[in-house]
Amino acid sequence: MTDNTVTVASCQVSLVVGDVEANRQSLRSAITRAVDAGAQVVVVPELANTGYMFANIDELRSVAESVEGPTVSEWVALASQHNLIIVGGFAEADGSGEIYNSAVIVDPTGVRACYRKAHLWNNEKADLFTPGTGIPPVVDTAVGRIGVMVCYDLEFPEWVRTAALEGAELLCCPVNWPLYPAPEGERPIEVVKVQAAAATNRMFVAAADRAGRERGQDWLGGSVIVDADGFPLTTLELGEAGMHVAQLDLSDARNKKISELNDVHADRRPELYFEAERRAHGSA
Repeated sequence: MTDNTVTVASCQVSLVVGDVEANRQSLRSAITRAVDAGAQVVVVPELANTGYMFANIDELRSVAESVEGPTVSEWVALASQHNLIIVGGFAEADGSGEIYNSAVIVDPTGVRACYRKAHLWNNEKADLFTPGTGIPPVVDTAVGRIGVMVCYDLEFPEWVRTAALEGAELLCCPVNWPLYPAPEGERPIEVVKVQAAAATNRMFVAAADRAGRERGQDWLGGSVIVDADGFPLTTLELGEAGMHVAQLDLSDARNKKISELNDVHADRRPELYFEAERRAHGSA
């Protein structure tokens, strides 16, 4: 262990759509357990204040909150009380009628960043959420440079690379992964994508998923913390509520070399990638 070592917890929580008070209680209990386990950074799931399976936009609007609302304010209070960094997802009402699938990074000083999910999944597009337009924030914290994005964002390598090029040492990802069939014995593809994101950028990734069932939807419960080489530091406990804790030496993410002559950032050829993008879109 070094001075760069940080203890990170991903909280795999069972939530209930629309029951904000019960969800806050579940999150408060999970964060407290993480503190007891020595966590300095705690990640909780996507849309943790509201649940996910909304019947319609009216139901979503009834439970969405501003960044200054009670959910994020409570996370700030818990961060201050326990000298924590908390990364969590919530349904954000921006005051103009738009609702965003958002996530915050908070520490004892307050809200350090608020990110609005750019890549919306399935029914999120169906008159529920407005897609965000800002790049994933990366902020200097007491333990290192932490970035945030939400769930489906992880499936776009260009987006993950954006956070990596901004210097993220630890990428924290609130997620809600629906349970889909997979071949027997295979690791869930969502977890594989997290491992790939970590390995191709040489940064740590912590994903906090849901557990249980909500309005007929089973959740994968695939929370995982992955090292800068892409290897899991925690054991999967699919579908079960619980907590995953790992100790990370974030200084390892500052070294992008994977061989004597290879560096995952220095070896990039962006001029070629941009040309491919131009051709794909038929630009002159």
